[in-house]
Amino acid sequence: MQTQARVQLRLTLTDIALLTRVQRPVVSMWRTRSRDTAAPFPAPADVENALELFDAAELLDWLAATGRGNNPNAAEDIAAFAALDGFRRHPGRHVAGITALLTLRRLLDRPLHGLITDDLLDEADAVDPDDGFLYSELEALGEDLPRIAAYTDLLADAAYSPEAAFEKLMADRFRNGQREQAAAAFTQEAIDLLAAAAVELGSSQPNREVPVFVDGTAGGSDLLMQIVRYSGEDAHLTFMTTANDDDVSRLLRRRLRIHGVQWKNLEGDAAGRFGLTGPVVHVAQFPPPGHRDMSPVQILTTVENIMLQMNDEQRGVIIGPAGVLVDALASQEADDLRSGLLRLGTLRAAVRLPQGLLKMKPRQAQALWVLGPSQRDVDIAERWTMVADLSGQDLTADVREDVISDLAASMGSRAVLRAHSFRFARLVYTRTLLAGRGSLLHTATPPSATASGSEAAARIDALVGALNEEPAPTRLELDLEAANSDVYPAPSTVGEMIAAGNLKYLPGNRLDERLLMSRGTGRVCLLGLPELLGQTEPGDRRIDQLVLAATYPAARRTEPGDVVFCTGERTAAWVDAKGGAVVSFPVRVLRISDTDPGGLLAEVLAADINAAPSNGGRWKRWPVRRLPETAQAPLKAALHELREVREQARRRLDALTELESLIVDGATGSRLKIVSMKGTG
Repeated sequence: MQTQARVQLRLTLTDIALLTRVQRPVVSMWRTRSRDTAAPFPAPADVENALELFDAAELLDWLAATGRGNNPNAAEDIAAFAALDGFRRHPGRHVAGITALLTLRRLLDRPLHGLITDDLLDEADAVDPDDGFLYSELEALGEDLPRIAAYTDLLADAAYSPEAAFEKLMADRFRNGQREQAAAAFTQEAIDLLAAAAVELGSSQPNREVPVFVDGTAGGSDLLMQIVRYSGEDAHLTFMTTANDDDVSRLLRRRLRIHGVQWKNLEGDAAGRFGLTGPVVHVAQFPPPGHRDMSPVQILTTVENIMLQMNDEQRGVIIGPAGVLVDALASQEADDLRSGLLRLGTLRAAVRLPQGLLKMKPRQAQALWVLGPSQRDVDIAERWTMVADLSGQDLTADVREDVISDLAASMGSRAVLRAHSFRFARLVYTRTLLAGRGSLLHTATPPSATASGSEAAARIDALVGALNEEPAPTRLELDLEAANSDVYPAPSTVGEMIAAGNLKYLPGNRLDERLLMSRGTGRVCLLGLPELLGQTEPGDRRIDQLVLAATYPAARRTEPGDVVFCTGERTAAWVDAKGGAVVSFPVRVLRISDTDPGGLLAEVLAADINAAPSNGGRWKRWPVRRLPETAQAPLKAALHELREVREQARRRLDALTELESLIVDGATGSRLKIVSMKGTG
């Protein structure tokens, strides 16, 4: 009891609001209104960095006297919301010490109060003789050790277990000064996706009774713990982590140990090679805690180290910045390095994830790589990679399940691909990714998955017939003359044209697309991010008109000539020539005035938006070009003619691409024999 009496707890006004289950302004109101009463709100016991701290005992007395708050168990819960006196002056030292003491209490299976410094260190030495995860943290507390041990008991009791108290400290990493951990913290949606992918890959491995998960980056304890939860309480798992002695690695080992999870140290050589054999699943997040400033080259080099160590029994799940893993790279060195990784054949899937998944950098998009055995039984020119762009998706449970299903299928053979209906992903030849030397998502030559020789022959005949029926390439005739620059209006901005009334801005409709969308049915075209970003052809997604009218009677429709656009990390615009579509937020609409267009032409406006920088909310500053009235009709007619020719060429190119794939598959798969083929001019 003497030890517990020395514990002094401090709370901020925000802590008090959480403890008493009220909104933060309510606490300020209590403080103001009770100032001249018989029971004034307690005065601050201390001020640290302009932050007022209140004594927990005084606050509990005030709550008991006034009956304020909505938590009748505030006295029992207060340790879960308060901090130890002096905690905020040395948060890193205290968090390390408290998590070590919580782990010690869990391993001893009894409270720590009553133990003096030497006793606590003796117990720590007994459970951690090699000082792998907690002894140094307790030794660093010095004479404060018994006082912090007493606080640890209060914290564990308030949270009902040492494990729950440990997890609360991890959840509060943004408030309690764990900067390295906070900087690398992903949202729960991202962690769920990664863990589910890792567990799925682990369950599909042959010859492995106990799944083994390897994290060679010394970081993602959130990910490892979610793998434990996804695997179930009865699952027998083994984790392998680095043997580093830094704070991040030691915290990871404490977190595993307090939850009773087995781990082994990775013993690598000077080059970072671990020499792992047998089926394991590699997991990694970039940048990991403690390495926030990793460059793209450093990230890709670390990924390369993982990929080079993998054998055909091993799998991998990696998350990192989309700007490094899937988007176009600014550095030639990084681009060459990523191209080298593609050539290894280990990358089986690349998925661009939405923004907002990295808490400290919500505007930075992330990407997911799935690694697996190279396709040794497939000709190099015919090897494929799965790609997907989830930029406009929320990672809900159903989306996560379908993504995991697509990822699992990507690890299979061509027969598995034929049997799987992809929701988000598409397959591209790996050689086209290498040839593109840019974003991994902007390629479009899908491998064929023809089922049989007779089907292939029938489809080939149909394609050849369609190609022969197409008219010869259109001959374009264009008559040009010098223009009078004096009659051309000066360029303006989107915001200025809206203010002048030449342009009208219409926000997108906030729709639940899962409720409304039905593939292949319905009469109303849906335009959203998938259409603007090229993931789905306009018109593929439709909404039943009766359901739309009943659910969203005020939903706005487009008119012919409306410019549909989106902002954010990727800017895109498209002219809706037909009209009558429903635009789904965050996609929006710009409508040119019929009575006073101010020199605007929809096609030119869309081209200017597509050329604008991806600068988020500053879209009203985008420059737009204007035309004199006499120049608009000829330009519009010329653009219409070009669209027709381009569409004709696109259909022919798609047919030729599919024909090439079918012929290659048929001839190399012993299903068809090519006797002859020639083209006539």
